[in-house]
Amino acid sequence: MELELSGHVAVITGGAQGIGLACARGLAKEGCHVAIWDVARDTKPAAAKIAEEFGRPSTGLVVDVADAAAVADAVTETEAALGPISHLVHAAAAGSGKFGFPFTNLEPGDWPRVLQVNVMGMVHVAHAMAPGMISRRSGTMVFLASVAGQIGSQTDPPYSASKAANINFAQCLAKDLAPHNIRVNTVSPGMVQTKLNRQVWQAWRDLQPPDKRRSYEDWAADKIRAVAPLGRWQRPEDIADMVVFLSSARAAQVTGQTINVDGGQVMHA
Repeated sequence: MELELSGHVAVITGGAQGIGLACARGLAKEGCHVAIWDVARDTKPAAAKIAEEFGRPSTGLVVDVADAAAVADAVTETEAALGPISHLVHAAAAGSGKFGFPFTNLEPGDWPRVLQVNVMGMVHVAHAMAPGMISRRSGTMVFLASVAGQIGSQTDPPYSASKAANINFAQCLAKDLAPHNIRVNTVSPGMVQTKLNRQVWQAWRDLQPPDKRRSYEDWAADKIRAVAPLGRWQRPEDIADMVVFLSSARAAQVTGQTINVDGGQVMHA
């Protein structure tokens, strides 16, 4: 299937690891020139490896999406290096680092950084990217949310609330930007073996008495069997496949949608 992405410039926030990195690799494989934005120090090496593997121009920038000025500067730097940005994949996110069931395990002070990264980070990249896409009357934005934003997951309430906000704001963006031929969608992963997922287990384990503690593998396997009808983990590449499709010409009539890649965990009518 021809996705008509070759030569396009794509920005992937949170692209140095996990789902973001899988999205960057998937877009590069389809011919995109990719810019990885991440707070991680290995952002530039990750971009260099993609350029070497896929033979496409790539760049890596250390960017904190919670900093609006840094995001605006990154747009300028990316377009100077690669050209006008056609596609945004926003995968950067943070959790509270605590086990939030019940929510009183957390303090109000555990919320601001999560909301600053997950909600305001989305706001910052949308404001920075939209003007250029509007002027060119083309572009796509895909935001990574989570099934936690649809079911009120109790494991990390700040994270769950922020992901619900991502879904809602993406719908606002889709309506505002549709007249300019810009499509906006959200992808909600279910259970993926990422650093963030492992942090949830660690926070849970730290609260348990020694005789109740379980390995990450056992804890996660039981959870997968309990919540996902397909009974298996989703891989970062599974999420990336959907993101690449939604960024492509094959999804030209898809906007304002929340697509779950979750093994059937959340089913919509």
